[in-house]
Amino acid sequence: MAASQLIKTGKTHPLGIVIEPGMPAYPPRYTQLQVVQPNQQFGQTMAPAIGWEASANDDMVQMWLGTGPQLDGLGHMGEAGVFYNCNRGEDFSLITGLTRLDTSQVPPIVTRGVVIDMAKHFGVETLSAGQAISSTALKSAMTEQGVEVTPGNVILIHTGWTDAMLQSNPEVWGSTIPGITNEAAEFLAGLEPVAVGADTWGLGAVPPAEGDRVFYDHVILLRDNGIYILETMDTGPLARQSVTEFMFVLGQARLKGAVQMIINPVALW
Repeated sequence: MAASQLIKTGKTHPLGIVIEPGMPAYPPRYTQLQVVQPNQQFGQTMAPAIGWEASANDDMVQMWLGTGPQLDGLGHMGEAGVFYNCNRGEDFSLITGLTRLDTSQVPPIVTRGVVIDMAKHFGVETLSAGQAISSTALKSAMTEQGVEVTPGNVILIHTGWTDAMLQSNPEVWGSTIPGITNEAAEFLAGLEPVAVGADTWGLGAVPPAEGDRVFYDHVILLRDNGIYILETMDTGPLARQSVTEFMFVLGQARLKGAVQMIINPVALW
């Protein structure tokens, strides 16, 4: 209800980037799409079945659900076989789907969202490959931009990486990213958000900062704190319009057993 009061202009923005077959993704992930006209080959039509000359397209997709804009559920990453709430992988990770912690159990997320514009903070269009974002930098940017986080918010970090690199240099875009450090993940978790995300495919810096463990931000947020992760969010339009807070709305596809899910949250302000 408090988030609904943030809608002042009636503007909306889709936070999910467009997914394209063949787009870069964390190996071995990929997306392939096929459009078909079932049982309409060789001049056949649907007329015998329905009584009129209907023409139709259907589609089939083969993809990893951790491609492009995505929600990482609590069953995505743990450590030494242990996941959120002391769940052990061998007890719930079946090849046919997770029996606990799957994304179909994530309720609709309707809350206040905030953007921390790290590109603006550093005075650049995009952070550089592997550039680490510390908690000190996050705090400074939040103070400069007047961003306050309250429990239950969604925190999005704008680095400029996807805007600058996805189309112009997809190979580099998919092989390295600027992102938060392990201790910055601890700081963000302490703010008690429902989710933390960024305009990159991995959230934490790749390669990691010296002394950090790569992707360990996922363990800190998912396993240790039950905080969802949102990847490859389209934060550029919000940053360009200096939108720092908005109403965040997400109702993901509810595929039973899914570890991750492609998503298109909506920002309203």
